[in-house]
Amino acid sequence: MQVATHPGNFHADDVFAVAALRLAHDDAVEVVRTRDETMQAAADVRVDVGGRSDPETGDFDHHQKGGAGERANGIRYASFGLVWRALGAQVAGSEAAAAAIDERLVQGVDANDTGQTIAEALVGDIRAMSVSGVIAALNPSWDEELTPAQEDARFDEAVALATRILEREVAGAAAYDRARQLVLDAIARAEDPRVIELDRNMPWREAVVAGAPEALYVIYPKSDGWGLQAVPTAPGSFENRQRLPSAWGGLASEELAAATGVEDAVFAHVAGFYASAGSREGITTLARLAMAQG
Repeated sequence: MQVATHPGNFHADDVFAVAALRLAHDDAVEVVRTRDETMQAAADVRVDVGGRSDPETGDFDHHQKGGAGERANGIRYASFGLVWRALGAQVAGSEAAAAAIDERLVQGVDANDTGQTIAEALVGDIRAMSVSGVIAALNPSWDEELTPAQEDARFDEAVALATRILEREVAGAAAYDRARQLVLDAIARAEDPRVIELDRNMPWREAVVAGAPEALYVIYPKSDGWGLQAVPTAPGSFENRQRLPSAWGGLASEELAAATGVEDAVFAHVAGFYASAGSREGITTLARLAMAQG
């Protein structure tokens, strides 16, 4: 399948759109970067060029008058979003997984490309590097002189990176679905609804926050003992339903053991959201102590 897009500087929008097409078509995609309208028309698919949005004809552009529509939350579609809307479920394996990736990755890329601000700096003018910024950084700088072939090679490098990111997002969405049921099962069998015990560390926050309103801590085995994490007030929040006792913060080994009476206590984070111990008995004791002191 031949895909046409524009030459010159690339953006995360067109790069990720091509990456999604490659994953949807088992990498059997040839990219032509051209402004020649005849060559664009001859391609099977047009991304970020052509002035049309119609998956039936292979057109995924958003530069036409009036744009290409927007999501229910107001974030407008750019070319990545248009491709993902058409092929996301095929790439991700399900509509639910595609929707999760759209929220986590695609919408941010689209918003950046369509000029919508969805994040604001909380500390001066410091802005975290976004995936769109990472892709943009692969473009040549203003004073680099590259041949068209070298520019295309940079584009291919960016697509390879975007493809890997998208592959990991797909794998992560599938892993999340597997973990969700395991976490719900753990919630159902919890002897004390305030402490959820998992048989390993896995994505648990959304399921616990939504499905276990009494839960304060999650405990799980790890390679070098057991971990305990405080349940946040909301997924992604740094505020917890109940933090660990402040007197534990930053203590480790003998100091933490002395403060808690738990002989195999290992570490308590200064921010009060995490602690570890060498055994299940040790970590459950830390959880009980934390609840009692809360």
